[in-house]
Amino acid sequence: MNLANNAVISIPEPINEPILEYAPGSSEKKALKAALTEMAGKELDIPIIIAGKEIRTGNLGKAVMPHDHQHVLATYHKAGPKEVQMAIDAAVDAQKMWQSFRWEERCAIFLKTAELLATKYRALINAGAMLAGGKTAFQAEIDAACEFIDFLRFNVRYAQEIYERQPISSPGIWNYVQHRPLEGFVFAVTPFNFTAIAGNLPTAPAIMGNTVVWKPASSLVYTPYLIMQILEESGLPPGVINFVPGAGADVGDICLADPRLSGVHFTGSTRVFQSMWKTIGTNIANYKSYPRIVGETGGKDFVFAHASADVKPLATALVRGSFEYQGQKCSAASRAYIPRSIWPAVETEMKGQLARIKMGNPVDFTNFMGAVIDKAAFDTISEYIDYAKNNDGAEVIMGGKCDDSVGYFIEPTVILASDPHFKTMVEEIFGPVLTIFVYDDEKFEETLDLCDTSSMYALTGAIFGKDRRAVSFATGKLEHAAGNFYINDKPTGAVVGQQPFGGGRASGTNDKAGSQANLMRWVSTRTIKETFVPATDFPYPFMDEE
Repeated sequence: MNLANNAVISIPEPINEPILEYAPGSSEKKALKAALTEMAGKELDIPIIIAGKEIRTGNLGKAVMPHDHQHVLATYHKAGPKEVQMAIDAAVDAQKMWQSFRWEERCAIFLKTAELLATKYRALINAGAMLAGGKTAFQAEIDAACEFIDFLRFNVRYAQEIYERQPISSPGIWNYVQHRPLEGFVFAVTPFNFTAIAGNLPTAPAIMGNTVVWKPASSLVYTPYLIMQILEESGLPPGVINFVPGAGADVGDICLADPRLSGVHFTGSTRVFQSMWKTIGTNIANYKSYPRIVGETGGKDFVFAHASADVKPLATALVRGSFEYQGQKCSAASRAYIPRSIWPAVETEMKGQLARIKMGNPVDFTNFMGAVIDKAAFDTISEYIDYAKNNDGAEVIMGGKCDDSVGYFIEPTVILASDPHFKTMVEEIFGPVLTIFVYDDEKFEETLDLCDTSSMYALTGAIFGKDRRAVSFATGKLEHAAGNFYINDKPTGAVVGQQPFGGGRASGTNDKAGSQANLMRWVSTRTIKETFVPATDFPYPFMDEE
């Protein structure tokens, strides 16, 4: 560490990473195709990484292509109790060293990671998201490259702003606050659906001086491993982030039982998060400090249309919002409320758009959709579609076919529900399934109440309409129904620095990834008061006369 450097350094003003278009003949498209060929042609051996050392247990899992599940991209080594404990110890041991870094030096590591992702490793990380995560080139670009780069650049700027935020001082007194990292280790549990989130959950606490045990989703170990390699190339010291693939319970039970647990940074299912919270509550008297619990969980995200809505933008938002990345987004539109007066036109427009959608291998850039992530997801989603086909209260009106013979493919599926409480209308599916309820125009306000109360989730939602009074009324009525709310736009695609992301109710703690609010969760503030000329005797002036 350069302790002699007394410069007051300013973090560069962050701007959102430009999204490359991958147009025919473009240099970025050629580079991406070359990376796809290279990565598809080799099988990686992914180790556990603890304190900078690679560990191989021989207890193996496989990373396969969702669109061709016989093609193995990598085998990864699963951690057992011994390795998990080693990772916890390594993180705790590294904390004093990491905290002693100047904050600017910590930030420099992550700024370098952002630059490497934007240049040298852009094609590589995007190809990994396509082959292992089932994303199209565009979905990979906005996620694995742009959003993760944005997280890194904006978070280090937010760190500076947090450190600069200081209290006032009165005459003869100097007041300041120290934003200390948490005491212990942070447990980061990341999802399969966004490489950017997988990268952000361990790096956000680390930017603020914390050390981390990182458990990636078993269905997406591939790109997190690439991120770990890039972090190491950027100069991240050993032990700051420890990469521990493995079964959820095998890793989680040990981390949550350790008295040095200082925080949990989680994205995943509501059920798992609630179970973790319950475990932490049971263990609360055993911890050295109260763990910070930050989670973004499930969603049953909605699009609500008023009779004044334009049909084509509404239908396009339903198609893109529901079926991009096979509906495997926490924010994906999963239920819609359409007024009866415009439903025939909306249905016709949606059928026309869906008829033009191609689904298949993401290496074919003409495909709009790929396969869902794995066999478990395929089975769960298929069961919901079968339920709609075989029960009263709803019918499948578009799509509905499922085929896992080569890849885990499910057609974009639209269900029309006559019952607004039908199973697929209220339960999270996390796949390419949209359920629509058609309401009578005069029941606009009543149906808004239905939208607000029929789901336990509150992540994203959208209102479509040209009538500003109706839009304003709906925005107020649905105030607590979504943490990210959209007017005349699909409920997906939040951008770091523009729409901080997170929801409430059963959708999470709403700590807004990509904002100062999230980074503040990873510090513990110490207030320091220095008096320049202290008092030398106890009496006060009011005591000078009776």
